[in-house]
Amino acid sequence: MKFIIPSLSLRSSRNSCCPAQKSLMVSPLPQTLNLSQTETRSLHADPAQDDLDGILCSDPQQERQERQQLLLSSSDSSPLGFGSPSRCLSGESLVERAWTHWEKIGRPKLIVAPMVDNSELPFRMLCRKYGAEAAYTPMLHSRIFTENEKYRNQEFTTCKEDRPLFVQFCANDPEVLLEAARRVEPFCDYIDINLGCPQRIARRGNYGAFLMDNLPLVKSLVQKLALNLNVPVSCKIRLFPDLQDTIKYARMLEDAGCSLLAVHGRTRDEKDGKKFRADWDAIRAVKNAVRIPVLANGNIRHVDDVHTCLEKTGADGVLSAESLLENPALFAGYRTAEWVVDSEGIERDGKLDQTDLLVEYLKFCERYPVAWRMIRAHVHRMLGDWFRRHPHVREDFNSQSKLTFEFLYNMVDRLRELGTRIPLYLDDKHGDRVPADGLVSRDV
Repeated sequence: MKFIIPSLSLRSSRNSCCPAQKSLMVSPLPQTLNLSQTETRSLHADPAQDDLDGILCSDPQQERQERQQLLLSSSDSSPLGFGSPSRCLSGESLVERAWTHWEKIGRPKLIVAPMVDNSELPFRMLCRKYGAEAAYTPMLHSRIFTENEKYRNQEFTTCKEDRPLFVQFCANDPEVLLEAARRVEPFCDYIDINLGCPQRIARRGNYGAFLMDNLPLVKSLVQKLALNLNVPVSCKIRLFPDLQDTIKYARMLEDAGCSLLAVHGRTRDEKDGKKFRADWDAIRAVKNAVRIPVLANGNIRHVDDVHTCLEKTGADGVLSAESLLENPALFAGYRTAEWVVDSEGIERDGKLDQTDLLVEYLKFCERYPVAWRMIRAHVHRMLGDWFRRHPHVREDFNSQSKLTFEFLYNMVDRLRELGTRIPLYLDDKHGDRVPADGLVSRDV
């Protein structure tokens, strides 16, 4: 199989909210690593969706500069020293390497979960500003990633500050998965295999949680990467209905070369997170059954849940998805009014609200362009409560077939001028953990 070194698109810095940031060190310095700034659709995009939502939120002509091939030494492609592929290592050595790598990236506890079209670079950077210590990319389709340059160059972007980073792929062909993984391994800390997506598109494509019906194939996917990559392999799984089957599954993945396991505490059929509570006891059982680091996913709605989950599961970190979409400052101790009643402290206005977070997100988007469909989705999630109070503003937003930053900033100003502010709250028992810059301390 031919290994194609990815190309870079060089971006100019515009209206950055983080002027001091520097990006991947290539000469001349790019602002963002991008594997074309041309139009593409996401894996889950609706074919009937307006084409305008599929283009990037910047002028393609301005962004399309001369590309350069990235020349990396072997040491550069393994920046944190995971080393050469694990072809000759014993099981014990693999476990030792898994923990050594986890230590080197700082043992992150607060992690942005993979979300299709929603955990893109600007959103990851916003969450990192407010306490996230690591993040997953959106799920990338390995076959499309290897075959389609437009998909590859638009759907995977990163920058120097976007670490530690998990790049997640769905796959059902070991060779195709390896080719996709090799394109991104110099720029991430884990290659993650999506073994947990329960949606119908995963059933049709035979990937995600539906590979639980074909464990030999799952094992071959993990082994292919573990034996051939310089970065470790992680897997994100769901539970089997029978706990013992889940434990056997986790041990099989570890034996195949998985270096980190993220466990979503629901089964494949439990798709509705509001209807089905994640089973933290099952996650604890998995943690006790394997020797590699384990992350817990499910029921992380605010920072108290982080503490409770870590205590009850014994996990090495937590993932949050849906709650972060509404409140990207969750890991810094901020909570929406919905969860104030769960707080054991005395709640106070955190001097931050979702319009503030949206403006910060838009600034990141100006620096790191993404498709307008992603921005549209984040506006709806972050401003959901505001739109419910002012449905006429939401209607104006929905009627815009072509979004612009000017329109979005003006919409935020309009909401603020309506005089109904919806604050995010802090409680006093977490106040000493939230510095003035909004960054949570690492000793969660």
